[in-house]
Amino acid sequence: MCITMAKQTKAYLSLIFICIVWGTTFLAIKVGVMHYPPFLFAGVRQAIGGVILMIAASIINRQKDFSAKNLLRQMLVGFLMLTLGNGLVTVGEQYISSGVAALICSLMPLFAVLFNLISSRKEHFNSAIGFGMILGICGVALIFMHDIANITRPAYLGGILATLVATSSWALGSVVNKKNVAPVNAFLDSGMQLLFGGIWMLLISPFADDYRGFQLWNRDGLVALVYLITFGSALAYAAYMYALSKLPVGIATIYAYINPLIAVIVGYVFMKEALNIYIGMAFITIVVSVYLVNRGYRKQHKAESNILSSKMAEAFPESVPAES
Repeated sequence: MCITMAKQTKAYLSLIFICIVWGTTFLAIKVGVMHYPPFLFAGVRQAIGGVILMIAASIINRQKDFSAKNLLRQMLVGFLMLTLGNGLVTVGEQYISSGVAALICSLMPLFAVLFNLISSRKEHFNSAIGFGMILGICGVALIFMHDIANITRPAYLGGILATLVATSSWALGSVVNKKNVAPVNAFLDSGMQLLFGGIWMLLISPFADDYRGFQLWNRDGLVALVYLITFGSALAYAAYMYALSKLPVGIATIYAYINPLIAVIVGYVFMKEALNIYIGMAFITIVVSVYLVNRGYRKQHKAESNILSSKMAEAFPESVPAES
């Protein structure tokens, strides 16, 4: 029992770390794409982050699974979550602000729940989860209202669509990864996902990126790259995979509701991006939505545990204490 509680505590601490770090990475990506081609920038970030994480994971846990089945799984998850998920967000931030990108990404838990409903009979909505999801989207809409006039610009619309596809792809990758219930070395797998995702992006870069005006040595761009490699990729991605392995998908992905608040604030402080009264209103809405989703999942799993206990009692009546 104590071990389980300790693992749950670590999982929630990992989730808090993700909320903070990934909220700031949107700004770092924005700085990076101001100086480097997006797929090249994201590919280098993820590939190096993957190598670092794989080395660290191998030192901590010497167990390895390099079977063809596991390698193909990590390639698929890396393509969905990193190549499409992170790569298209990086592309999108060429045309939209870091805050807007974060707002769109906050829709990810909704996509994750929808993919779960399609792929698993065990997952289902209840009123708290449903209302929490709707409230979270309303909170995002409140922040998004100040930028709605730009929706008619083709480049801006393209950035939004790229980020929306990235968000759904990241959610699908999360669900696929969650299906691997007994990984031999989860952190090593995470490193492989980063590495494979980065390699895919580096292969795409010559065909999708514009190298005109590209300068390799740029202080701001390199600082952003180093921050993203160490914190955004190696540390935060490992923390996310740990949280995802210990918590329900609906809880592990609620960081996407917190990230927009942090992204908009740091964008305002460092890049003078818009900050207005809608932010305060959205903060209250999003916090309530996170609470409701969390409560809904706890209620759902508590109900499942009670049903299981009842079935066990019916199957093994002699194990149930007699009434006194």
